[in-house]
Amino acid sequence: MKVVLLAGGLGTRLREETEFRPKPMVEVGGKPILWHLMKYFSSYGLTDFVICAGYKGERIKEYFLNYAAHNNDFTVNLGRPGEITFHDAHLESDWTVTVADTGPTTMTAGRVERIEKYVRDERFLVTYGDGLADIDLEALLAFHEGHGRKATLTTVRPTSRFGLVDADDDGVVTRFREKPQSDGWVNVGYFVFEPSVFDHLRDSDHLMLEHEPLEEIARESQLATYRHDGFWQPMDTSREHVLLNELWDHGDAPWAVWNRRPTVRMPARTEPDAIPVPRRAVLEGRATAR
Repeated sequence: MKVVLLAGGLGTRLREETEFRPKPMVEVGGKPILWHLMKYFSSYGLTDFVICAGYKGERIKEYFLNYAAHNNDFTVNLGRPGEITFHDAHLESDWTVTVADTGPTTMTAGRVERIEKYVRDERFLVTYGDGLADIDLEALLAFHEGHGRKATLTTVRPTSRFGLVDADDDGVVTRFREKPQSDGWVNVGYFVFEPSVFDHLRDSDHLMLEHEPLEEIARESQLATYRHDGFWQPMDTSREHVLLNELWDHGDAPWAVWNRRPTVRMPARTEPDAIPVPRRAVLEGRATAR
């Protein structure tokens, strides 16, 4: 099963980091956040990646073309630069990485449409290249297998950025709530798609995946939501970039499941209950090109 990573957006809310590189190449713990995502998926045995590049996509191409040099000590004879000896071996030698140029301003639906030829007629995963989570991927895939619909998206209840103050009718404070979870569920990516999803992605360069295409699939009752109660953190702002680095530096990175267990196999077929997205649902996507 292939994993499609949306990595082409402008990253305007993190401009201090993305002026010279795409946001998925911004580093967490000395590695691009894109690498962290790929390590997460590879810990579940998914090592075939399709990266939808766009804005400054040449930085992504260069990174993977020279992956061994970026991740190993090496010796090179400057008189014979073609003779390079890499010392030791990195741990990602089983990865297959396709970097596809999907355009600098293409929206998310168009990016997925443009890589159809690389996923062929098979089920595939799609997620944003800037959000980390500790989702149980086995459970997500079993859920999708069980409900039999075209598509599954993952939702979470995000933590409020601000603490809340409760008061009675007279204005007397009754309780402080420090950054509680919201009551609503928001789309965070980690999609599972059947090939028939491409029927809804035609001439879609100007469309957000989370708008017309998924809304159309929802109207057909072919979209279900997998609810994740664990960790999820996007990297949309400098503050969130700092937070992810602090978690990594302190050895408290929930998404780094590869540090805690060996690679696992994909789940067997199961039949969990689906949670369909309502027929008239409007999904909460992030309205930027990615």
